[in-house]
Amino acid sequence: MRTDIEALPSDGQAEVRIVAASPETARAVAEVLRHCFAGTEQRSYPAPGGGTRLHLTVDTETAAGPARSWLTSSRSPVGSRTQTHADET
Repeated sequence: MRTDIEALPSDGQAEVRIVAASPETARAVAEVLRHCFAGTEQRSYPAPGGGTRLHLTVDTETAAGPARSWLTSSRSPVGSRTQTHADET
């Protein structure tokens, strides 16, 4: 169970965490997200085992063209639950 409580992002925003073996790989994924969503500057941290963990906040309310149609069609019903990763519980 997690002992630190993180504040939820504002409505319409999502916190994204990318974990990769190299900083270049993490940055490449973040760049793709920036082409789809407005976002904040990324923050980089060392990951366990020598990898890189990259955090950024994206604004899902201002999605780019292809992401906008995908977001509209993929919205989950209100009250649906998402799966939690083992290391995030």
